[in-house]
Amino acid sequence: MAERKILLGNEAIAHGLLEAGCTMAASYPGTPASEIMTALMQLRRGHGVPCHLEWSINEKVAVETALANSYAGRRSAAAMKQVGLNVAADPVMSAAYTGVKGGFVLIVADDPGPHSSQTEQDTRQFAMVAKLPVLDPADPVQAREWIALAYALSEEYEIPVILRPTTRVCHARQDMAVRPFPMVPSQPVFEKDPARWAATPKFRYLLHKKLNEKLDRIAQDPRWQPELLNRAESCDAQRRPIEPIFDKVILASGAVCAHAVEVLRDLDLWHRIPIYQVPMPYPLSESFAVELLEKSQDILVLEETQPVMEGQLRDRGKVRGRLNGFVPREGELLSEIVEKIIRRFAGLPAQAEDLPPAAGRRPTLCAGCGHRAAFFAMRKVFPKGIYASDIGCYTLGLNLGAVDTVLCMGASISQAAGFFHAYRDAGHNTRPIVATIGDSTFYHAGIPALINAVAQGCRFPVIVLDNGTTAMTGHQPTPAAGMTADGEKVPPVTIEALAAACGVRHVSVGDPYDVPGFIQLLEAAKDHCQDPENGGMAVVIARRPCLMDRARHEGRKTRVPAPIVTEKCEGCGFCAKFFECPALLFRGEKETVSIDENLCARCGVCLFVCPHEAIEWPLSRTA
Repeated sequence: MAERKILLGNEAIAHGLLEAGCTMAASYPGTPASEIMTALMQLRRGHGVPCHLEWSINEKVAVETALANSYAGRRSAAAMKQVGLNVAADPVMSAAYTGVKGGFVLIVADDPGPHSSQTEQDTRQFAMVAKLPVLDPADPVQAREWIALAYALSEEYEIPVILRPTTRVCHARQDMAVRPFPMVPSQPVFEKDPARWAATPKFRYLLHKKLNEKLDRIAQDPRWQPELLNRAESCDAQRRPIEPIFDKVILASGAVCAHAVEVLRDLDLWHRIPIYQVPMPYPLSESFAVELLEKSQDILVLEETQPVMEGQLRDRGKVRGRLNGFVPREGELLSEIVEKIIRRFAGLPAQAEDLPPAAGRRPTLCAGCGHRAAFFAMRKVFPKGIYASDIGCYTLGLNLGAVDTVLCMGASISQAAGFFHAYRDAGHNTRPIVATIGDSTFYHAGIPALINAVAQGCRFPVIVLDNGTTAMTGHQPTPAAGMTADGEKVPPVTIEALAAACGVRHVSVGDPYDVPGFIQLLEAAKDHCQDPENGGMAVVIARRPCLMDRARHEGRKTRVPAPIVTEKCEGCGFCAKFFECPALLFRGEKETVSIDENLCARCGVCLFVCPHEAIEWPLSRTA
């Protein structure tokens, strides 16, 4: 009997890739896709599967690297979250024209809600723009099983194929049988064809024509036609619609299809309203769409988050969905929302309203996080500044009044430059402007922005919050680690060397736990930026390892005594409210603050924060 396991959706995708003979996978970490590469690495170590795996510097590089492996006739994959696809858009759009030889699966995890992203963008809509087929699995089993089918589709039509799991698929768990992995890798064979692989505009026109022909054939491929999931009263034994025509029909894809199936069963509508699952929302079969419109009076389209399928149904009078507001135009379609929609569609009474959700505690930086100390020092040196920041744990500097803008990866430096030019050109040179960016984000997208700031004569400090890892997505290594994802030693690429190579003449490194020393570094950077003759851009690296990452590698150590709050405390709450360390407990005005010894990291930064110097090390620590 085959072994069975309960796998996370991303783990299931990793199994599917290796089972299908993937020989190269590249990724950049981003929730909800991060665990795909982590699982691949664990499986390769455990089974010795011959597959090159890498955490690439960004999503564009990941796609380009894996795509070359596909050009050589080997099965490849690139994995990322939906906003990462924006970074990879250039090679993806071009690869649709050139096509592939070995199967190429682009796994893009969408985040309806959103839960951990800047946007709710829908990769299926991107697929329409790029003219690439996109598969929309409803659960982890489908995500895994469709990998092999996606490779077959990719190789048959020589086209990249997108697999689009959403958060509810990536982070769900499901029981499934595990299968062996092929252990003999395919050999690379690259056939030179400049008219295809290096096509000039004339040949791109011809490739575009071939791409359109491929899509027409794919849309009619019987393997990817919408499937009727239930045998409603107007269906024959082959689960095909017969006369009389349907009164109501549901068309669904992705995780929302799974919700709809459960709701139909719970409401005793399973045998009354037919539901089709659409495995490939784009390209949607034209013949299916025509037949559905001819034989149905009322069609409900359930999809996340854009009207991709709905937009391919031409008779708007019969269709209810996001375009006409019957389905909410934003937000995740959770099961309770789907139930409300189906009740209304079926003419059932509305259910009783649920109690409002309980108020939760807002997320905050961990106790002892070096970013909090760096932000505190930054606000001391640059009060009333404009603080352009970036994507990472440090976005939570919002709570500390240390983050004013967050746009996308690497935008902190570009936006700080924009603010600099705006205020300088208006004659307001005294307004402090500071960019903060994490180490992994700096490698990903900050370097071009820094070069541009130098080349455009900007003068502002960039604080690189270097915790030595990509912490927010699972502690993936950065190029500074000096090793690959496999542990192979490679030359480390340091931030200070990169900053100097970008033309920054003032580069310094300090530990934010040393608050007075770090303030001095920021003051020196400020002076350099304001020097009328020799000044320019400055980079200050706040280097303090992530506590969570250290604990993962070093384990729990014997702790020294925590700081204590003395009778000097006036209960002003400054330390708890404006420094917002979880270990500092504020119980109300004029009440003495206390320290939670279980949460306290013993960083000692709070000693410099208290305006009354009421926090001290105990005598046993200082003796």
